[in-house]
Amino acid sequence: MTAPRIACIGMAALDRTYRMPRLPPAPGKYIASGYSDVGGGMAATASVAVARLGGDALWVGRTGDDPAGEWLRAGLAARGVRHLPELVAPGGITPNSAVLVDPEGERILAVFPGAGLVEQPRFALDGVAAVMADPRWADGAAHAFTLARAMGIPRVLDGEVGAGQILHRLAPMADHILFSERGLREFTGIDDPAAALAAVAARFDAVLAVTLGAAGSLWWRDGDAHPLPAPVVQAVDTTGCGDVFHGAYALAIAEGASVDHAARFATAAAALKAEAGSGWDAAPGRAAVEALLARGW
Repeated sequence: MTAPRIACIGMAALDRTYRMPRLPPAPGKYIASGYSDVGGGMAATASVAVARLGGDALWVGRTGDDPAGEWLRAGLAARGVRHLPELVAPGGITPNSAVLVDPEGERILAVFPGAGLVEQPRFALDGVAAVMADPRWADGAAHAFTLARAMGIPRVLDGEVGAGQILHRLAPMADHILFSERGLREFTGIDDPAAALAAVAARFDAVLAVTLGAAGSLWWRDGDAHPLPAPVVQAVDTTGCGDVFHGAYALAIAEGASVDHAARFATAAAALKAEAGSGWDAAPGRAAVEALLARGW
């Protein structure tokens, strides 16, 4: 069977990652115990997860023609992810992040979203079986969702925190809206995740969920929020776990899985990513995810 092509629209970032004995409690100077440059960004990480899990991954996002952009594009290509060269901006500054990670895998991020990048989306989605988009390039996500709706293919929104009204613009265009806890709180103004999902369900006819980190996720069905626990793992770095979750979920849906199975598949993939460490190479392969699903939790 031909692997389904998943288009992941949004951000790639060079994550400059610092290992810390503990996260800083206050402003000051702190000594890191380790350092590495790793690939990051929500949509780019999701695309690597798709490729690692056996999908045909297409990342649709913006970089500059600077060294960071070259590093990211080469890294994606080496991991089996294709990208669109017309979205490389001459003179642009590629998104990058500073990531502080403690021994339990918790982190603090400072994200620079880039500058001088391509603004107008003019790409096509030939042969794509599902679209996953983050809110970091709103025009690109909206363009992709419009194309996907006309093609009759699934449209998965990574409902992470977005600037201004971006989530409110994109949510009506998606048929699978998977929020982060902070994104859902920002979207609704409601602290309780179950109550917040109920508020969203009153407005949108879509698959709705919120990820809750080590606690797993909540899924809205039959008029109520249903918990899906996550496997208990020893987390090394939780950066990118939500991105792996979204990529794995989009792939499973494109393969014809039910929402329940896609949710468990994505949960297993995210847990294995947390356990494996930092960067794109920590995204799990298909065999590891299937083995965890077979064992159960």
